[in-house]
Amino acid sequence: MASSESRLRVRKEDGITQVEFVDRNILDEANIQRIGEEISEIIDGDARPKLLISFSNVDHLSSAALGTLITIHNRLKQKGGQLRLANIDPQIYEVFMITKLNKLFDIHESRDEAMESFA
Repeated sequence: MASSESRLRVRKEDGITQVEFVDRNILDEANIQRIGEEISEIIDGDARPKLLISFSNVDHLSSAALGTLITIHNRLKQKGGQLRLANIDPQIYEVFMITKLNKLFDIHESRDEAMESFA
């Protein structure tokens, strides 16, 4: 597998960067690290980043992926940016609830709902 291949689909709309995962299972440590690096580059490239991460393709998420999400959240907060999560599978959302991460993240049912929530 080529390590330079992006694990994300990224597009920008109305000043909001939308990120969608290529992989259905975000479990592999190397992929998670690459995803973290790619999203960090997006954050660094914007003065006050607005980021929407869609989980519409994701079936499984590892605890390392959750850790990366927390890191992303903290970096965005430091820059005065905003983060929204959307389209999270009910089984994955249950993990967010158990770990109380549903209180940390601004989670929306759909991409459209998340887009509308940006200030």
